[in-house]
Amino acid sequence: MACLLETPIRMSVLSEVTASSRHYVDRLFDPDPQKVLQGVIDMKNAVIGNNKQKANLIVLGAVPRLLYLLQQETSSTELKTECAVVLGSLAMGTENNVKSLLDCHIIPALLQGLLSPDLKFIEACLRCLRTIFTSPVTPEELLYTDATVIPHLMALLSRSRYTQEYICQIFSHCCKGPDHQTILFNHGAVQNIAHLLTSLSYKVRMQALKCFSVLAFENPQVSMTLVNVLVDGELLPQIFVKMLQRDKPIEMQLTSAKCLTYMCRAGAIRTDDSCIVLKTLPCLVRMCSKERLLEERVEGAETLAYLIEPDVELQRIASITDHLIAMLADYFKYPSSVSAITDIKRLDHDLKHAHELRQAAFKLYASLGANDEDIRKKIIETENMMDRIVTGLSESSVKVRLAAVRCLHSLSRSVQQLRTSFQDHAVWKPLMKVLQNAPDEILVVASSMLCNLLLEFSPSKEPILESGAVELLCGLTQSENPALRVNGIWALMNMAFQAEQKIKADILRSLSTEQLFRLLSDSDLNVLMKTLGLLRNLLSTRPHIDKIMSTHGKQIMQAVTLILEGEHNIEVKEQTLCILANIADGTTAKELIMTNDDILQKIKYYMGHSHVKLQLAAMFCISNLIWNEEEGSQERQDKLRDMGIVDILHKLSQSPDTNLCDK
Repeated sequence: MACLLETPIRMSVLSEVTASSRHYVDRLFDPDPQKVLQGVIDMKNAVIGNNKQKANLIVLGAVPRLLYLLQQETSSTELKTECAVVLGSLAMGTENNVKSLLDCHIIPALLQGLLSPDLKFIEACLRCLRTIFTSPVTPEELLYTDATVIPHLMALLSRSRYTQEYICQIFSHCCKGPDHQTILFNHGAVQNIAHLLTSLSYKVRMQALKCFSVLAFENPQVSMTLVNVLVDGELLPQIFVKMLQRDKPIEMQLTSAKCLTYMCRAGAIRTDDSCIVLKTLPCLVRMCSKERLLEERVEGAETLAYLIEPDVELQRIASITDHLIAMLADYFKYPSSVSAITDIKRLDHDLKHAHELRQAAFKLYASLGANDEDIRKKIIETENMMDRIVTGLSESSVKVRLAAVRCLHSLSRSVQQLRTSFQDHAVWKPLMKVLQNAPDEILVVASSMLCNLLLEFSPSKEPILESGAVELLCGLTQSENPALRVNGIWALMNMAFQAEQKIKADILRSLSTEQLFRLLSDSDLNVLMKTLGLLRNLLSTRPHIDKIMSTHGKQIMQAVTLILEGEHNIEVKEQTLCILANIADGTTAKELIMTNDDILQKIKYYMGHSHVKLQLAAMFCISNLIWNEEEGSQERQDKLRDMGIVDILHKLSQSPDTNLCDK
C-alpha cells in the first residue's frame, strides 16, 4: 500500500509550495486595475532576494500575464513600469529563470516598451534588458535581429544617467566579434559614448569604458578612430591614461589598460609610445601582485600577455618590471594554507577559480619567453617551473592544458633549453600523452612543439621516435585541419633530416605513397612546401636516394613532373628542382632522370627561366648529372650536349648574377 501513496505525497508537497504563491498570480487577473497594480507591487516585494518564490511564480505562469499587462495599451504607465520591475527581478534569479523569460519572448516585448514616451518605464525596461542580456544563456544576436533597435538605443543614451549606464552595459555584453563591432560603430557608438567618459556618475564612466574596450578589441578601424576622438578638448588616449592612475578604482585602471592595449595591438598606438611603455605596461604588472583579488590578477596577466606578445622590446621591459617573473610564480601557490583570506565565501570562490590563475601565468610566461633567450632562461630557472608546466599538461581544465602547452612551445624555441631542461624533465613523455586525444586547439600547439623536439640537435628526438611518433604524425597529416596537416608533415620533415635509412623507410611505409600524393596536391601552400621539404630530406645521402628511388621512383618522378607543370609559385618549383638535384646525386637513381626526356626538357627550360633561383636549382641538377668521377658520366654529358645544354651554359656564364656565373 505504501507504494501507492508515494505519488500523492509528492503532489501535496508541490501544491503546498505553490499554494502560498498562487494568490500573487491570481491577483494579476482581477478586473479592478487598481487591485492588479497593488498585486504587482506586492509580488515585487515578495520576490526580492527570494529565488524560491521567483521559481514558483514562473511555474505558476506569472510571466505571460506580466508581459500581457506590460504590452496592453489600456494598462497605466505605473502598472507597466511595475511589471517591468518584477520581470527584471525574476531575471535576477537563476539561469533557468532567464531561459523561461526568453521562452516567453520577453525581449521583443521590452524593446517595444522602449518606444514609450515615459522615462521611468523606459528605464525599467532597460534595467530588465540589461539583466537578461548579461546572462550567459541569452544569445547576443537577439539585440541585432531588428535593425531599428540599435539606432533607437543610441538615441536613448541622452535621456538619463540610467539609460546611459544600462545601454552601455548592454552594448559591452552583446558586442562579440567584428560584425557586432561594425554595426555599433556604423550607428555612431564612438561619438555617442565618448562624452560619457566625463560623466559625473562613476557607473556611467565605467560602462562607457567597457564599451570602448570591446569595440577596440582586434579592430583597427575602431582603434584608429578612437585615437583622434576629442572629449572636452582632450584626446581619448589621454583620458584613458588618466583613468589608469593609481588613485582610480582597480576596475577602472584595468579596463583603461585594456582599451590602450587593444588600440596598441590594432596598430593605432605605437608599442614604443610612452602611454604604453610608461603607463599601460606598469599598470598591468601592478595587477599581477598578490595584493590584488584573484580575478584582477587573472585579467592583468592575460591582458599583459596579449600586449607584449608580438613585441620583443615590451617583453624585455615587462620581464624586469617589479620582479614580474618571480611574482608570477605565486600564481601557482594560491590559495596557500596560510592564506590571508578570512572571508569563507571568498576562499570558496577562489579555490574554485585557482586554475584560472595558473592558466593566466602560463599565458604570460609564453609571451615573455617568445623571443629572448635570457628571459626564457630566467623563466625556466624560476622555482619548480618545468615541473609546474609538466603538471599543467595533465590538468583537467582544457584551458590550463592549452596554456601550459603554449608556454612549453614558447620555451622550446631555445636550442639551449631543448638540450638541457627539456631533457632533464623528459618533457616529451607528457607531450606525447597530450597528443593522444586532445581537442584540435591543443593538438595544433602540441604538434608544433613536437616539431621543435624533433630537430636534429634535440636529445628528445630518439625517445620520441621509439614511442610511436611516426604513426601519430602520419595520422595528423590526414586531419581536416590544415594547421594539423602542416605540423604533422613538418615534424616528419624534421624527423627525416639526416636520419637513418630505417627511420626514412618507417616514414614512407606509415605515410603511404597515396597520402604523400594527396599532400603534394593539398590546397594549403604550407602543407605542399613542407611535403616537398620532407621528400628532400628523405632523398639525401646516396644509398638512401638509390634505395627509395628503387621502390618509389616511378611515383616520385610523376609527382615532380606534375608540380613543375602546375601553376605553382617560385618557392614551390625551386624546392621541386632541388629534389630532382638530390635524385641526380644518386648512383642508380640518376638514370630515372636521364631516361626521362620530359624531365630533361623541363630542367633545360628552367635553366633559361627569368628567375635566378630556378636557374640555380636547374644548374644544380645538371652539375650532379655530369660529375666526372662517376660511372657513365661521359654518356650523360654527350646526351646533355646534344640537347643544347652547353649553349645555355655559355650564355649563363655571361650573366650579371655572380652566383649564376660561377655555377
